[in-house]
Amino acid sequence: MNFKGSHILSVNQFDREAIERVFNVAHQMLPYAKREKRTTVLNGAILGNLFFEPSTRTRVSFGTAFNLLGGEVRETTGLSNSALAKGESLYDTARVLSGYSDIIAMRHPDIGSVAEFAEGSRIPVINGGDGANEHPTQALLDLYTIQKELQAHGSNIDGMHIAMIGDLKHGRTVHSLSKLLCLFKNIRFTLISPKELAMPSSIIDVIENAGHQYTISQQFEGNVDADICYQTRIQEERFSTQDEANLYRGKFRLNQQIYTQHFQSKTVIMHPLPRDSRAEANELDNDLNLNPNLAIFRQTDNGVLVRMALFALTLGVESIVSQFDQKVHWHVNS
Repeated sequence: MNFKGSHILSVNQFDREAIERVFNVAHQMLPYAKREKRTTVLNGAILGNLFFEPSTRTRVSFGTAFNLLGGEVRETTGLSNSALAKGESLYDTARVLSGYSDIIAMRHPDIGSVAEFAEGSRIPVINGGDGANEHPTQALLDLYTIQKELQAHGSNIDGMHIAMIGDLKHGRTVHSLSKLLCLFKNIRFTLISPKELAMPSSIIDVIENAGHQYTISQQFEGNVDADICYQTRIQEERFSTQDEANLYRGKFRLNQQIYTQHFQSKTVIMHPLPRDSRAEANELDNDLNLNPNLAIFRQTDNGVLVRMALFALTLGVESIVSQFDQKVHWHVNS
């Protein structure tokens, strides 16, 4: 895969070699993310951070990653605050804004919208999520987290067992992650969701065609001997009404008691966040916060590393980052 100057729109662009390249560069970014040193390799470069759908982690993570490489960030948030609300096309928006930046990260509520935008862009575009379709950078950071967590337990991605739980129909994170996992060997999938929110057949086809095993269930059953438990929230913004979404909220809560009953003592707990902590949902109970296998905040930390790597690779500076190292002069909370 040729990263330099390329759009990052779909996990379908990646093979195992490309994934390893991203992960190797991400590992090199750790000293900068930990504020042990800083780099100005992207000094003067501008990221256009265009988020036309609500976001906290992904938007700030993209901006932080670019800042840590020495670049500057310009943001637009919300459709109502953009020229799109006045009827401007994605193509025209792309033609204009790509003249103001060196690279663009974009989230939009409509499936295929980021790819449509990229057609009009004169600079690289990175997909920060397009409706219920894809979220490639989330999938990469999830896979990077899985690799690190499994390595800590002396295992690896090949041959692993992952349980995906919750809204698998609308959850773009599990769609993209499933596709990436299919590049590996002998993966077992346990897919737990209400029947109405089951994994789309298109993703099941990808799993089947890659020769992996999968089990579909509508509830926790017995001992789910998974290496990874990947929980997702009910994507209420994807339902036609709030009442429809409310039918499924709280169906697959995970607390320490349920974890002990159904999972191994070393099963890693992941969630793309935000977790819905309201009483009627409470997807991941606070009593899991002290469980050492709760990896949700390690996931968010890893997101900065992976997005730093993608920026460095796409702008072609991955091999010279350390040439622009400087000391950190402020207090860093250890």
